[in-house]
Amino acid sequence: MDFPTRAGRYIQQATGYKAFVPAPLPPQPPIEYSGELQTLLSAADRDIGRLDALAALLPNPDLFAAMYVRHEAVLSSQIEGTHSTLEDVLAYEADAVRDDTPKDVAEVVNYVRAMNHGLARLADLPLSLRLLREIHAELMKGVRGATKSPGEFRSSQNWIGGAGSTLKDAVFVPPPPHELMDALGRLERFLHEARASVPLLVRCALAHAQFETIHPFLDGNGRVGRLLITLMLCEDGALARPLLYLSLYLKARRAEYYDRLTAIRHQGHWEAWIAFFLRGVSSTARTATHTAQQIVALRDAHRGAVAGQAKALALLDHLLLQPTVSIKRVAQLLGCSAPTAAKLVAGLEARGWLRELTGYGRNRLWRYQPYVDLFHRDALDALVPPPAAPAAA
Repeated sequence: MDFPTRAGRYIQQATGYKAFVPAPLPPQPPIEYSGELQTLLSAADRDIGRLDALAALLPNPDLFAAMYVRHEAVLSSQIEGTHSTLEDVLAYEADAVRDDTPKDVAEVVNYVRAMNHGLARLADLPLSLRLLREIHAELMKGVRGATKSPGEFRSSQNWIGGAGSTLKDAVFVPPPPHELMDALGRLERFLHEARASVPLLVRCALAHAQFETIHPFLDGNGRVGRLLITLMLCEDGALARPLLYLSLYLKARRAEYYDRLTAIRHQGHWEAWIAFFLRGVSSTARTATHTAQQIVALRDAHRGAVAGQAKALALLDHLLLQPTVSIKRVAQLLGCSAPTAAKLVAGLEARGWLRELTGYGRNRLWRYQPYVDLFHRDALDALVPPPAAPAAA
């Protein structure tokens, strides 16, 4: 059934264009949870719970989380047109930027910084407009979009459309500046007040769609909107660490993602959007759980193979946090001489665990390739459509 004004209205502006002004959340009429939606919600809650429980059993879950944040940063930034890969980010962090490193790698690193900043701030600041501004400032610092008011909500009209589009032929026009702060204020109240009445994953779905509809910044809205989902899950305690990201799911289904958002605004189809969102949560959580299991197996197998070799074990532990190293860096980390570090690296390379990247005689760089490959397999798994939810009994 269509509810053309359920999500808001297009309002004619004085200069001739129409802009969309969203209705407050939660939607009215209320979300209908019967049938498929309830089944999807139960499955997504279960899959999130399994991921969080497994992560708690990892030998050092923070190492896994750190790699997952980088992985998400790459995928979310690629949606916005960057070309950097996970390997580029790891090399950048290891101070091993090469001539062929994409210049936009700094944008991806900023995403990592923004996520970590947001998670750290949740300890003393609730999820709020203030925190979203802080995250946006970190995201845009010194990169493309740095001239578009980092950390500040827009004071001019923006719009969504193809290259060269104008307000008159835009695909979508968000609220005008004079309506912006009211819309954001209503969203912030929903984030704080709906906890007792709206299930967490449904709140995440509603808040993400509403944020993208409001489009409060001149640039970076998609990335901040995707970060919002993870921050909500962590603030609520559903995840102890940031291990669930929907960027790859949304990237693989970009057309459907935009169609679902458009159907909310035009027909009030909130339930169809929430179902799409919950399928993504389940698919992504199951993939992350599988990746965590593979990491544990890889770590145990490799540690077992060098049992009793203290420095080799210490190096393996470091590689789980930063999989790209040089001889100099290994020597610094382990407090050993360069020849000892070179012997350790050569030993792991001979086992096929470290891959030399440069081909140089000096300033060589190695990557813990089997570990990095697990995250690429994770991405391939996430591209497989999730199975249809079973029919409700």
